[in-house]
Amino acid sequence: MRFFRAILLFTTTLAVAAFARAADMPAAQGPTPVWEAGLPKFDAGAYDAKVELLLSKYEASTGRKLAPGPKKKVGLKIYTDSGPGMATPIALVKAVIAAMERRGFETEGIFIVGLNQLRLRMTGYLPAYAQGDYPFKGHPVYVLESGRYYDPVWFYDSPLPSRFDSIFAEKSVEDQNPNTTKEQDRKSFLATPLFLDADFWINLPVFTDHPILGINGSLVNATLWNASNTARFFRSPANAPAAVAEMSAIPELRQTWALTIASLEHYQYIGGPYFNSLYTVSEPVLWLSSDPVALDSMVLERINRWRERNGFRAVSEDIHTLGFAETLGVGSTRITPERVINVDK
Repeated sequence: MRFFRAILLFTTTLAVAAFARAADMPAAQGPTPVWEAGLPKFDAGAYDAKVELLLSKYEASTGRKLAPGPKKKVGLKIYTDSGPGMATPIALVKAVIAAMERRGFETEGIFIVGLNQLRLRMTGYLPAYAQGDYPFKGHPVYVLESGRYYDPVWFYDSPLPSRFDSIFAEKSVEDQNPNTTKEQDRKSFLATPLFLDADFWINLPVFTDHPILGINGSLVNATLWNASNTARFFRSPANAPAAVAEMSAIPELRQTWALTIASLEHYQYIGGPYFNSLYTVSEPVLWLSSDPVALDSMVLERINRWRERNGFRAVSEDIHTLGFAETLGVGSTRITPERVINVDK
């Protein structure tokens, strides 16, 4: 059995210095593209057509076929943790599933990963207690907070305090064993289905602002919402951005993380990660990229634009989540017009 242990790779001071140096260095090669498609409607037909178009363009451009490998499984990491109103659109997930089935995956080989059972039920990804019907019959749905999908040899080690729920703080210690050691409390166990059980996995985030991380989107959905005992990081403005960056750079996670598909059907520019319909925006846009830093950067620009329009301050420039991830080679924050490729043209 392999053993993996990720520790803090740099202090905040060293990270800021490294980011400053990286900003002055030319890129060794062209940045990863972001493919963009317009959505005429937010319905099943539109999502199905545009997801297929984006995936086909990605495969043709990269030469990578998103087909079954030795494990014959693909994972879909969704976001439901802000509750109803700010969850990965079900129509998008169904479209991705259909595209994977067209590429040869069996129904039971396409699994969905979410964090919290209650929020998965509230957003329609699991059946409500009063009824047994839901849109994803035949597809395994892995609930990470059940504790069944963590392996004791795969963990991220940090001395930060444990057990703090950034969204529902009053539930933060519910069902927790009070007799854990300090060594146990400092570990965040990684959800292994995505990088041990699947040929590859697809990230399907939703975007909100976040007071500690700046943006709650592609990077956070793949890291803090994909491990145990990580809500503790939200207490620390100094350490949480570094934790997200370091977890997103874990080689095993990156090797199987094929791409991110993100819809702007709804995103939130202030007050997140709590859902507040007064501060949400909708754009008929669908993105695909293997660079999560680029996608988060593009949404951060939009978030700041909407904040300015409505008299709010921009997200603090002292939050370096995206810069840290860029320093560790996860992606690039540099967004140029030629980098965004419109597949509708």
